[in-house]
Amino acid sequence: MSMFSEITRPGPIPRPFSRLCRDRPAVLDWSTMDFEQPDDFAVIRTEVRRLCDKYGNEYWRGLEPDRYPEEFVADLTRHGWLAALIPEQYGGGGLSLAGASVILEEIAASGGNPSACHAQMYVMGTLLRHGSDEQKQHYLPQVADGRKRLQAFGVTEPAAGSETTRIATRAERDGDVYRINGQKIWTSRALYSDLMILLARTTPIDQVEHRLDGLSVFLVEMRDDAGELIPGLRIDPIDT
Repeated sequence: MSMFSEITRPGPIPRPFSRLCRDRPAVLDWSTMDFEQPDDFAVIRTEVRRLCDKYGNEYWRGLEPDRYPEEFVADLTRHGWLAALIPEQYGGGGLSLAGASVILEEIAASGGNPSACHAQMYVMGTLLRHGSDEQKQHYLPQVADGRKRLQAFGVTEPAAGSETTRIATRAERDGDVYRINGQKIWTSRALYSDLMILLARTTPIDQVEHRLDGLSVFLVEMRDDAGELIPGLRIDPIDT
């Protein structure tokens, strides 16, 4: 398994985005929308709230200003809530995105901090949709049972904020592997993650027809078997 595994993109990114929205109504008719939730959502809410009730205000205040809620995240993992979007065949819950959102809603409603673990929800679609069968079989069971955490999403750079296409991090093929060089900032939870979804340029922007071309997503193993950062990877946290 390559340390830097490319998640392939099956085709070009549709462009421009405005074209995707052109046929949508400018004003939503709320009267025709169904806000009823399936019965199993109520069960999810009840069980997640029961777990969250074990971590009251004193627990969260005790973490201030800079401690990560390890016990809380580990408990969510043991009960399978952070594997909600992982298909059952890989040991996950196989829930829909709506079902996963209910989990995060209840964490927030209880006074907890869903941002400590929500990345494992919102980056999961990238791996599920574009990852290879080998990647899914290797990583998803480990994420589902807590052996590995997929909590980091490396996109923003010092010179590329909202203009993502200007990222300078390069990934160059070297035989069967990729060599990645660059710098990312504001990569939340990088200190507490084993895996990272990383966006890098595989073709320089001045060599592509459209600026969205030449961008690739990688699944990066950030740590070795001992839990130490891999050689060449450095994290400089900004404590707040």
